[in-house]
Amino acid sequence: MTDSDIEMVVAIIRPDRLTDVKRALATVGAPSLTVTDVSGRGSQPAKKSQWRGEEYVVDLHQKVKVECVVADIPAEDVVEAIADAAHTGEKGDGKIFVLPVSEAYQVRTGKTGVDAV
Repeated sequence: MTDSDIEMVVAIIRPDRLTDVKRALATVGAPSLTVTDVSGRGSQPAKKSQWRGEEYVVDLHQKVKVECVVADIPAEDVVEAIADAAHTGEKGDGKIFVLPVSEAYQVRTGKTGVDAV
């Protein structure tokens, strides 16, 4: 395997689907991940609310970004696991991106490339 076989799967999902996504990733053999709370907008409609008589629009929705770097299992398996676990059928389910990783470096051991993943 060469270093170009390292890929990062980045998913933006609903926060309430995170537990199911973590379970699904462990099932396909990709238990290592990074999770970040994020906000953003896409096809999910904005919500109008009122606070102290003032109307305001919430157009940035709370999401979770899940990042998973893989080398020894196909990124397609990771994408499928996330998509199945995150799916509700409603607007705002999220997006998944697959990016090439040109290099990896493990700080503790000094391993590089596929060995670092």
